[in-house]
Amino acid sequence: MVVAVIPMPIKASPLKLNRLLQLCSANLPVGGFSFSQGLEFAVESGWIKNADTTYQWVELNLNEAIARTDLAILKRLYLALQEGDFASFIDWNQHLIACRESNELYLADVAMGKALVRLLKQLDNIHSDDYLSILDLPEISFVSAFAVTAHLCQLDLLSAQSGFCWTYIDNQVAAATKLVPLGQTQAQNLLFALSEQTEKAINLANSLNDSEIGASLPRLAMASAWHETQYTRLFRS
Repeated sequence: MVVAVIPMPIKASPLKLNRLLQLCSANLPVGGFSFSQGLEFAVESGWIKNADTTYQWVELNLNEAIARTDLAILKRLYLALQEGDFASFIDWNQHLIACRESNELYLADVAMGKALVRLLKQLDNIHSDDYLSILDLPEISFVSAFAVTAHLCQLDLLSAQSGFCWTYIDNQVAAATKLVPLGQTQAQNLLFALSEQTEKAINLANSLNDSEIGASLPRLAMASAWHETQYTRLFRS
């Protein structure tokens, strides 16, 4: 008789889970809530008008932009930190910043990166002195700062990528709740539906080789650029 062996689940560390929740919290003072990343103009233009079109906008950006750029490079940044390869980390940080297709997307990335670095340096329980050569870069992407924070909190790569996906989804749904507008139940249903896409996005990101990294979404780029001159705005540009 063959006895099936059921693998035991890996015991999660409560502290690491709390660190992940802290890193992904809307209370993290990095200013993510102040950027809509093109969504405000998309609502103004009628591209987004309800929960369904909000889902389509965020899902497309997650799987075609975040997965192919941010998540793929987050993996390389994380591995560079594990190997102590700061030169590679700096190269990928610069590559990521160069992928931003509008001034607004660039501003959001580096402003949030700078804010997270500033916070890291002030946290009593995080010892970042050995990473000052990369934390003191003139420009650091939020993705890069996120990778450093995840590394210092001893989070595994999958947790870091999952957390980054949640941070993006949560910020976009929060913005859509104000702009579309959406009800709270609609927003929660969107969070459930969009978070089910994270595994697909991460698997895609981790399957890419270096030459396949990068994406261009013209409507996202145009929306974020046109938002800079939008007459009334709730979000930064």
